[in-house]
Amino acid sequence: MFRTIALIASIGLMPSLTACSDAPPVERPLSEDALNAVADNAGAPKDQLVRAIDDLFVKEELGDTRALLVMHGGMIVAERYADGYNADTRFVSWSMAKTVTAVMIGMLVADGRLRLDESVPEPRWSQTGDPRGEITLRQLLQMRSGLRHTEAGDPPYDSAEVQMLFREGRDDMADWATSQPLEAEPGAKFEYSSNTTVILADIAARVLTKSTDPDTRREAVDTFLRTRLFGPLDMDSMVPEYDANGTLIGGSLMHATARDWGKFGEFLRNKGSYRGSQLIPRKWITFMTTPSPRSGFYGAQTWLNKESGLDRDEKLQDRGPDTMFAAIGHMGQYVLVSPEQKLTVVRLGHSSAEDRKRMLQDLLDVVELYPET
Repeated sequence: MFRTIALIASIGLMPSLTACSDAPPVERPLSEDALNAVADNAGAPKDQLVRAIDDLFVKEELGDTRALLVMHGGMIVAERYADGYNADTRFVSWSMAKTVTAVMIGMLVADGRLRLDESVPEPRWSQTGDPRGEITLRQLLQMRSGLRHTEAGDPPYDSAEVQMLFREGRDDMADWATSQPLEAEPGAKFEYSSNTTVILADIAARVLTKSTDPDTRREAVDTFLRTRLFGPLDMDSMVPEYDANGTLIGGSLMHATARDWGKFGEFLRNKGSYRGSQLIPRKWITFMTTPSPRSGFYGAQTWLNKESGLDRDEKLQDRGPDTMFAAIGHMGQYVLVSPEQKLTVVRLGHSSAEDRKRMLQDLLDVVELYPET
């Protein structure tokens, strides 16, 4: 008797339970911070943009988003910070610094002080018979020097990057990086390397001063960057780091606010122009954003939205325009630049490798709300 009643009762409840399961999920309420972070004329549907940005801040599986900035048509249309961070907070670049270093080298090339397809001024490699003397500036910029620079080793502390930044090479990083032997013919293969970018930074210092004094080297590079790039772009917050030998840590360590990273992205989007001033030849930005002969997803110190580009190892399944490119840093630092959409998106924070894969997909949700023009 009781079993029959229970069965009848359960059958009677089935339609309502089924109806509940078919109901659309209830969207979480949006905070005041989320709603106030997006301008009314953001260039994309505001409600969708607010929701997409909110996802980056509240979804725990994406890691810790600390700052998000969207610039459309040269204007800030969305800006949000996590608790404890604000518009004055300087965020570490990690490898986004590489793209800044490439711009510095481009300015020296434009000045006629360096040449793309000539051997670089590295005294250690100038000895007769040293095959490293064949390495060109173009090959260094495109990460195809052939030097034995393993970015991610197993165990990690044995990687060339860690040894240079934190172990035996930390006081004179360029000396350590240039001392490594060839493992391939110069130009023959792509190998992403922070060591390579430090060599580029050292080359810049050698061009800007003949002095070997660390303070003089540091001042020469710092003055050049502030006079030719940071000053004209009003990137007043930018703080580059140098090693004990006065070499810019050009592959890893620059600090700036989200707004200043946005200005840098806009400078790249506008082919090196800012407020009517052409700070670097347009063809140099084209070079930086053109696939190298050994990597379809990498240009010159810049990641491209081709093949496996923006996420290094994970294919993005054709999300976003092919012309989109990025400066990318460890733990999920991104300056995404999409000229076709007149768009620059900055995401700064801390995400693990697995979280970063998911986070990038949500970041691209923001990008894809903007039309291509």
